[in-house]
Amino acid sequence: MIQRIQSLYLLIVGLLGVMMVTMPLARFVAGTEEFRVMAFGVDSLAQGGSERVVSTIYMGILAVLATILPFVTLFLYKKRRVQVRLCVVEMILLGGLQLFVGFYLYRTGHSIAQFDTHSLSFSVVDIFPIVGLILSYLALRAIVKDELLVRSLDRIR
Repeated sequence: MIQRIQSLYLLIVGLLGVMMVTMPLARFVAGTEEFRVMAFGVDSLAQGGSERVVSTIYMGILAVLATILPFVTLFLYKKRRVQVRLCVVEMILLGGLQLFVGFYLYRTGHSIAQFDTHSLSFSVVDIFPIVGLILSYLALRAIVKDELLVRSLDRIR
């Protein structure tokens, strides 16, 4: 299972998803308040506490689905056709997740532009869906290559 290169690709995609769900996507300061954009919402970091200001539940759900699916695909190593389909679904989920991330960061940037003093800092986590999309595509290619190899060996018998 883990000897195959696509298993490594899918494992990395899953780990990137875990980091995407748990780490902040961006931090910004608007006026005197500091905010943090997470997968499930925008949190205000006022007075040392954390209070949810805006909910981004749909992005969070999509991130969790995009995190779980590579691990499910990883353990279906005997069903290569199902793995191919799940890789395509994973690629669609990651594309949608990147659109959500871009939308929420754009919306957040516009909302803080109205304050006199503002700063916005992005995180490297913002590009994880793109990296995951590339790795999912590489896993898809490797799975198809394995399936073609198995079919060619069946013809020889």
